[in-house]
Amino acid sequence: MAKETTLPKEITTLSFEDALKELEAIVQQLERGQVKLDEAITAYERGALLKRHCEQKLAEAKMKVEKIVFAADGSVSSQPTDLQ
Repeated sequence: MAKETTLPKEITTLSFEDALKELEAIVQQLERGQVKLDEAITAYERGALLKRHCEQKLAEAKMKVEKIVFAADGSVSSQPTDLQ
């Protein structure tokens, strides 16, 4: 089983969109199969870190999501949502 590693600072500072874009580029590069084995391994390892970063960003966003509640009198409010 792989050990948990701390994400490098260069990855943790990426926005979700930038990390996803880089991850997609790595996947395309690996799918083409036009890289040397050592480069493919390095790219795969970075891709795994980017994937974990994206998953963490999504989890953070999920915790921040609020649901809109309509009261019987027609007023609108929000409250934390239970997405589990």
